[in-house]
Amino acid sequence: MEPTLNSPPAASPALTLGPTEPLTDRNSTLLFRTGLLATLALCAYFAVAARVEDPLHRYQGLAILVLSLLPGLLWAKRQDTSYPVFQTFMITGLNGFALPLLGGHDQLNLYPVDSVSAAAWGVILFQLCAFGSYRLVTGLPGISPWWTTPLFTRNVEHYLRVGMGAATLYTAIAGFSEIIPTEIVGILRAISFGIGILCTFLLSRAWGAGELSRNDRVFFVLTLGLQTVFIVSTLFLVSGLSMIVLALLGYVSGGKRLPFLACLLLFACMAILHNGKSAMRLKYWENQTPKPTMTELPAFFGEWIGYGLNPPQTAGAEKFASRKLIERTSLLHMLTLVVDATPARQPFLEGETYEHILPQLIPRVFWPDKPVGHVSTHRLATYYGLQNEESTLKTTIGFGIVVESYANFGFIGLAFLGILVGTGTKLAGIWSRHSPLVSYPGLLMVLLMAWSFQIELPMSAWISSLYQAAIATIGVPFALRLVFH
Repeated sequence: MEPTLNSPPAASPALTLGPTEPLTDRNSTLLFRTGLLATLALCAYFAVAARVEDPLHRYQGLAILVLSLLPGLLWAKRQDTSYPVFQTFMITGLNGFALPLLGGHDQLNLYPVDSVSAAAWGVILFQLCAFGSYRLVTGLPGISPWWTTPLFTRNVEHYLRVGMGAATLYTAIAGFSEIIPTEIVGILRAISFGIGILCTFLLSRAWGAGELSRNDRVFFVLTLGLQTVFIVSTLFLVSGLSMIVLALLGYVSGGKRLPFLACLLLFACMAILHNGKSAMRLKYWENQTPKPTMTELPAFFGEWIGYGLNPPQTAGAEKFASRKLIERTSLLHMLTLVVDATPARQPFLEGETYEHILPQLIPRVFWPDKPVGHVSTHRLATYYGLQNEESTLKTTIGFGIVVESYANFGFIGLAFLGILVGTGTKLAGIWSRHSPLVSYPGLLMVLLMAWSFQIELPMSAWISSLYQAAIATIGVPFALRLVFH
């Protein structure tokens, strides 16, 4: 039975420290059938109602849709709870590429039909190479102590609760006070973010596997809810949404169960907040209204919900904000822009943005003048005329690794990127197959999953941010082991 907050009290089972075990086929079958029906329903709808300029785009969009969801369906059908890292990465193609094409994204009308078609073929090439390499790659699990030894053999729940509470406390202090010295803000932010990700995923996964007591579930919902409220109050809605999505991924991966009610409530809340976000940003950003204090949050969100249910029709910046949102989230639009310009008017960058990967791994304390983390994104934005050097200091446009690969090497770059993604995620999953959840490889797999839907980052920012989170996160349990073992 699916655990709920109203379940009767029960003994608190210990969290599973060993490798994931096979499930009965009931949950896997139900999740697979639900996903399959949803996929067929989407295909049927867009086969009839797709808003496309060229009939070819309908078939391309449907192909991208199926290739985005197929890995997840196959994972759902399997009777195990392995980390769906590759599947999570692939499913982002649904929102990033398939739906913009099938939904007749307004920005696609700015480009020739042939450019849109070429961009769609590029996405399909990337997906096929990723899926094919993922299916073909084989290997052996890691069996050395580094791979198979848990970091903690007791009181895991205690450490996770402490970590979740500490991450929530930091979010509150950083968001509503200035008591943290600026010299250590970056370090504390990285540590808190990494710990928050790990604790959120592991606790939600334990909930999905039926291993959390009622008190632990209440504590988890409360702390995650507070973190989300504190983060969303900055009007960066996607940051709070990312934590909720990670929790849902953990829950589903732990027990192959989909919390339908939670998903519906989340969709409704996010739809309302997104609808009122432009008006709120206009007031608190453009008009520089002071941000709310912690005690003013109820009134702040009440105002936001009011705008969401009844958005101002005369908000002058609303159209502008929506257009900027489209530019940031429509990866198909960005890929079409790059395909249309390269190499017809702009030569391929031939790996220029990838040259920033290794320098970004050097700590800033050793290189004070190190380029900013989004240096690759800024290079792409100025190269294709979307921004100048001054505007990159204020706004960052999302390109993502798929668009970046074409800008550097064209269709060959897309093929190699697909092979890299499929091979890398498959090998990571194989090597960590026998790794306990709370081990160095297990923690790294959690971080890799969290980063698998950061699709708007270029390769240098993606790798460097993952590297920083891994160093900060693994350093904490390493220190705890030294103290308590």
